[in-house]
Amino acid sequence: MRPYTYVVTTSKVRPSGTYHPRSAQKKQRLLATNHSTSIILAGFDGDISAVQQALRASEPESRCAALGAAHRIGFLDSATLRPFLADESTDVKYRAVELAARIQAGSDLAPDICELLQQPDVAEVAAFTLGELGVTQPPIVEALSNQALTHDDPLCRESAVAALGALETGRETVLQATSDIATVRRRAVICLAAFEGPEVDAALQRALQDRDWQVRQAAEDLLAIEEEE
Repeated sequence: MRPYTYVVTTSKVRPSGTYHPRSAQKKQRLLATNHSTSIILAGFDGDISAVQQALRASEPESRCAALGAAHRIGFLDSATLRPFLADESTDVKYRAVELAARIQAGSDLAPDICELLQQPDVAEVAAFTLGELGVTQPPIVEALSNQALTHDDPLCRESAVAALGALETGRETVLQATSDIATVRRRAVICLAAFEGPEVDAALQRALQDRDWQVRQAAEDLLAIEEEE
């Protein structure tokens, strides 16, 4: 009988050559990485058939890669993208939302993406994409305003404020956001460039005295531009 040799791990001694779960996991990750690489290359090569097949892959990594490849080839449209906005994988949903902004899906996908504001893992990118799509339907503006003022994550609040500024709507929400934490205040002050009125002027004057120097700088820059005009 062949004698066992032993290897030392961080936790215990085990016979060499025996099955270990972490080895299987590493192998699976390596296979997934190799598959994703081949899908990315298919996008560069214009291999539509391979990319279409990869969109149906069981591995989330492969589906993410396939979405990017489909966009590169040029056949990613709203109809193709929509199912992935409801994908079981957060990573795939995130990638799909990102690409919705790049293909300028507009009103086709805006309502679907608006619903994703309720999902913490994709709320930030969903707000960003809504700002890029340029759709100012009341339910979308209301949802963005709600996120800008009430979300627990400052990044999600900031993203929603930025979206409202890009859409040039939700002035009252943006004004309220000038009283949030520093990162959100900076974004809100920048977004005030999209609005006019005495309340906006007053907010900019207050921002000149803000304790955060970047907030003060943003207000100074906006006021300087107004003076030049």
